[in-house]
Amino acid sequence: MEEDGGDAHRTGGPGAPAITVESVTAAGTELILRHPVERFTLDNGLRVVLAPDRSVPVVAVSVFYDVGMRNEPEGRTGFAHLFEHLMFQGSAHVPKMEHARLVQAAGGTFNGSTHQDYTNYFEALPAEALERALFLEADRMAAPAITEENLRNQIDVVKEEIRVNVLNRPYGAFPWLQLPQVAFESFANTHDGYGSFVDLESSTVDDAADFFSTYYAPGNAVLCIGGDLDVAETERLVQRWFGPVATRDVPPTPRTGEPMPTSVRSVVVEDRLATAPAVALGWRVPDPVARFDEYLGTVLLAELLSEGDASRLERRLIHDDRTAIAQSSYVGLFGDPFDVRDATLFTTQVHHPAGVPVERVTAAVHEEIARIASDGVPADELRRVQARTEAQLLRQADSVLGRTLAFAAAELVHGRAELAGELAARLAAVTPEQVQAAARGLDPGTVAVLELRPAGGRQ
Repeated sequence: MEEDGGDAHRTGGPGAPAITVESVTAAGTELILRHPVERFTLDNGLRVVLAPDRSVPVVAVSVFYDVGMRNEPEGRTGFAHLFEHLMFQGSAHVPKMEHARLVQAAGGTFNGSTHQDYTNYFEALPAEALERALFLEADRMAAPAITEENLRNQIDVVKEEIRVNVLNRPYGAFPWLQLPQVAFESFANTHDGYGSFVDLESSTVDDAADFFSTYYAPGNAVLCIGGDLDVAETERLVQRWFGPVATRDVPPTPRTGEPMPTSVRSVVVEDRLATAPAVALGWRVPDPVARFDEYLGTVLLAELLSEGDASRLERRLIHDDRTAIAQSSYVGLFGDPFDVRDATLFTTQVHHPAGVPVERVTAAVHEEIARIASDGVPADELRRVQARTEAQLLRQADSVLGRTLAFAAAELVHGRAELAGELAARLAAVTPEQVQAAARGLDPGTVAVLELRPAGGRQ
């Protein structure tokens, strides 16, 4: 969930000197971002990653805290997102709204977002404003303005966001808030990360102070800075502003993995605003960190099934059978398969006409997956999918901010910022056999099924 602090700042361009494209194998072109990464750790535990790129006069500053929706305790659903809002309400030396004014006055943009496994804050600015961004982030890492007024105000803001994005929007909770309740067992994986109104309204300043003390310790964060920077000078500035932030204990990373399911689970929900039925199928997938190579096969399987007019499910459901209005398949509930820990889902969602039985839709999905599981994937078809995925990753990395966020997420989740620059090449190396194995893992006997019907059961 991303706030409205500012648009993502896109800078740079293809062919920047700090990035080279290399051909790694004779069998095909694997694209690797050769980008220098420097890292060090402050005495208070803050991990720092620097990614210099002197080709454009822009810097990006991001702070990733190792706390997300899955860290929330029972009775405090939505708290990670609520706290993200609080972090924009001022800090010890920065009055409310001053963060925005200072960044925008320098010609920069800013934002923040809450995910399952982390919360991040970031700015993109002209290079000469680097110290300003470091001061702002360090000040709220040290002492955000956690007051009764700010808390109550932001609870109201979050409640309105829920009304607009979920309660008063067709398919607002489908399937990202509803399918996990079918597919998983633990509170960490099943609860509504947007939060219930009851939990939000009962939050106190003490709750917020405890949450900050526990999860916003410098040792529980990664600071990643990219762009036009001098490494030695940037390290000096980081030491100046973040070094004095008090050291605090770091909580253990929560165990969010679960045993693999052994049966089908299904739930029917009604949506009073929906105009047509829909169904979402969810399968557990290999651990995105510990079994990364297997996981990559699943990521490409999703692309092969649903991306583009030539994809398997687009042809089958939309063009041939004409049993669907729209379809998509993806890994991870927040749209990025590479910034999530175990457990997560491979999801196929289909919106279909009222006259088409949901069983016909789900049967077609299972048949297409079974065809890949039994017959495999032609190398040329896989290569087309890989080329498209590589291009998407390289476009993301084309901006200073895009690269900086990717490096930070890779450092936090995988322990290696460099992985972000290797993803295109790693995907290009995936074999048809890996994709076939991924399809075999999508067992119709272990699927989670979420069926959505327009209110009143209209079909």
